[in-house]
Amino acid sequence: MKTIGLIGGMSWESSLEYYRILNEETKNRLGETHSAKCLMYSFDFHEIEVLQRRGDWDKLTTLMVESALNLKHGGAECLVICTNTMHKMASVIKTSTGLPVIHIADETGKVISNQGLKKIALLGTKFTMEGDFYIEKLKAYGIEVMIPDEPNKQIIHDIIYNELILGIIKNESKQRYIEIIHQLKNEGAEGIILGCTEIPLLIKESDVKIPIFDTTFIHAKGALDYAID
Repeated sequence: MKTIGLIGGMSWESSLEYYRILNEETKNRLGETHSAKCLMYSFDFHEIEVLQRRGDWDKLTTLMVESALNLKHGGAECLVICTNTMHKMASVIKTSTGLPVIHIADETGKVISNQGLKKIALLGTKFTMEGDFYIEKLKAYGIEVMIPDEPNKQIIHDIIYNELILGIIKNESKQRYIEIIHQLKNEGAEGIILGCTEIPLLIKESDVKIPIFDTTFIHAKGALDYAID
């Protein structure tokens, strides 16, 4: 099994989910006392959040590359960015380290394509919903991507940053997400991408009557597909 390098701490709650899924799935696949071979570089997310709000993506890229190089020097053989938004700099990290970067949108696109779905709504931070780094990856799998209208986009973003990254789970926020998802379904969405690694802490597939794609789980499984050969 290859050693997986995890760039985490964005937030630690979702990084915890990555660690849990990787180890549970490794045991499921290999049995007995097996667990995942992995290293994690965990950021102080406050530093990252401040830079995101400022729009200082150059500084963020520098920090992400430095963390990836630290993981490489520690023995990582592939990299997993434990957040959707920071895949903005995935290609730079790959070039700078020479290591494979398991891209969350690629792994999600594969799963959606295998289910034969063509029109999918994307929920996430505004950086993810408005950027092309995620949507263009999905388009390569023949997937048409819908995003919420501006008021709902802001609601989704604010709940992520004001609640979910702080580990705060509110029933009223859950109901608001459910309403937005149902609205997107009525507008033609065949499925919903939970394109922020914190959203699965709030929304489960049993909450809605439409397929949802938990990018945290999909991404972690994709990393194991690569690491276990």
